[in-house]
Amino acid sequence: MNPSTALATVVVDELVRHGVREAVLCPGSRSAAFAYALQDADRAGRIRLHVRVDERSAGFLALGLAKATRLPVPVFTTSGTAVANLHPAVLEASHAAVPLIIVSADRPAELQGTGANQTTNQSELFGTATRLFHHLGAPERRDGQNAVWRSVVSRLYIAATGSAGSDAGPVHLNVSLREPLVPDLLPVGEWPESLDGRDHRAPWVTVTPVGRHAQGLAPIPRTLIVLGDLPDPAMAVEVAALSLTSGWPLLAEPFGAADRSALERVLLANDSKDAKGSTGPDLGVHQPVPSPDDAGASDGRARVPHGPLLLTMGGWLERHLPERVLVVGRITLSRPVGDLLRNPAVAVEVVAAQSSWPDTSHVASVVHPFEVVASSIASGRQVDEHWAKGWADAGRLVSDAVRPVITASWPSGLAIAAAVLAEMPAGATLFVGSSNSARDVDLAMSPAVRRGPLTVVASRGLAGIDGCVSTAVGLALAKPRRPAYALMGDLTFLYDSNGLLIGPLEPQPDLTIVVTNDDGGGIFTLLEPGEPDRTLDFERIFGTPTGASIIDICRAHGVRHTLAETDAELRAALRQQPDGLTVIEVRVVRSAHRHLHAEMRASAANALR
Repeated sequence: MNPSTALATVVVDELVRHGVREAVLCPGSRSAAFAYALQDADRAGRIRLHVRVDERSAGFLALGLAKATRLPVPVFTTSGTAVANLHPAVLEASHAAVPLIIVSADRPAELQGTGANQTTNQSELFGTATRLFHHLGAPERRDGQNAVWRSVVSRLYIAATGSAGSDAGPVHLNVSLREPLVPDLLPVGEWPESLDGRDHRAPWVTVTPVGRHAQGLAPIPRTLIVLGDLPDPAMAVEVAALSLTSGWPLLAEPFGAADRSALERVLLANDSKDAKGSTGPDLGVHQPVPSPDDAGASDGRARVPHGPLLLTMGGWLERHLPERVLVVGRITLSRPVGDLLRNPAVAVEVVAAQSSWPDTSHVASVVHPFEVVASSIASGRQVDEHWAKGWADAGRLVSDAVRPVITASWPSGLAIAAAVLAEMPAGATLFVGSSNSARDVDLAMSPAVRRGPLTVVASRGLAGIDGCVSTAVGLALAKPRRPAYALMGDLTFLYDSNGLLIGPLEPQPDLTIVVTNDDGGGIFTLLEPGEPDRTLDFERIFGTPTGASIIDICRAHGVRHTLAETDAELRAALRQQPDGLTVIEVRVVRSAHRHLHAEMRASAANALR
């Protein structure tokens, strides 16, 4: 099977699995692979195919079919003006909320902009009229594509129906195809991976429609919750409540798009001794959190510290593998979490906070609306107690093992993060810069380090290092009664040092910024460019030392500067209430990062033996 035929076969099959019963085809050369796949599906009785020679007419035919059936109807065209002729029907479908799926064949990238026949820019050709646009690059003879193709088709179908909470309407899939564009007449060898979909002809992704979640999540005893970036702090509270009432262990990134202190308060209140015998704190979701004794967990806490580190322990993880991972929010920090989600032995379900959902590995089989969290809290204890205790015990063992490693590593980003977390006053706001600082906070956060409510905020939408000083200033100005701090690396600080420039007539923030200064791109020491065999090329193009003087930059902006050379000096400086702008600089040896992380993994592995 050639690549074009493989992709077309999968796309048509996945559409049928989702419920497509009518399809419209306009003949063309570039779309020939789709024509053959549709013909096969029609012969098999899986769809009814309608062929039209005029794309404008075909678009309105599909519109009529979709209006009558309220099911999405795909229209397949070749490239060029053929696609543009669908625009009137797409506009009507958009304004009338009719589900259409436009599938346009396109020339591959190497023919774009060369004057090739019937070749134009088809990306987002219909502008704002479509609910979702996606471009699939030309398929190749390699594995790893089936899940991507099926996941993309699922997203488009779900967007067309509006079943994830948005309005129904047209969507557009643009597909680049290379020759050969027709099925092979002679066998050319097996495709390098299975092109099958889910078992029992199920769609690749199933969405639980909004309003149909009264019974909550399926009670799978070995469920692990992974909590990432969320748009609303109240959502984190509900997820914490679900973890505590169900007993399902929780791996949580240290921040959300907003206030994560509510999550901390729920977890800490559940963990406190004076909660014993109580019904737990009010979560605002009309369900009590059980006391530690009622919860059955060994320490009354469902959240597992040092989750990313624990997930690198291959032997331990194999013995404690979850049956299901429930992903809530966008996971932006941890490669080990991504590795877990790609494990074929683990079912992945997503709880979506918005109409779109996070699934970078194209593995999610079910997508739930966020309302399912609140309805699941009432279901009570649903966990395999022995398995959950294994996670809780492992988290505690790893936490105890790595704490002295972090302490002894001073000066390091991890030791600095641990000190910052420990010294934040109750109710403080901590903005964390992207890159290593965010990961340091993630690894350093544990019950032994942090025992009070803390708002941890970061720019995780695109996780860039730009604008971090200014964002932290904005947070401090917006909440003047809350002590405000920031933690970031030197490049992040330098990138937005203009954020220190605040005119004398402007409102002035009370903000303390801690700068971990390793003179360059420390995060790359932990990634592939930082491998020992690549040291020859590392320093100039990844390490990027600047030699910039942070004290001189602060002096030029009239900002107080403190150089903390010991852990005690850093902690003493942090205990000073923020008053105006203050920068605390801690200088770090960048070359030690990789060894420290290896030492932490070794200590964690020893603790779990």
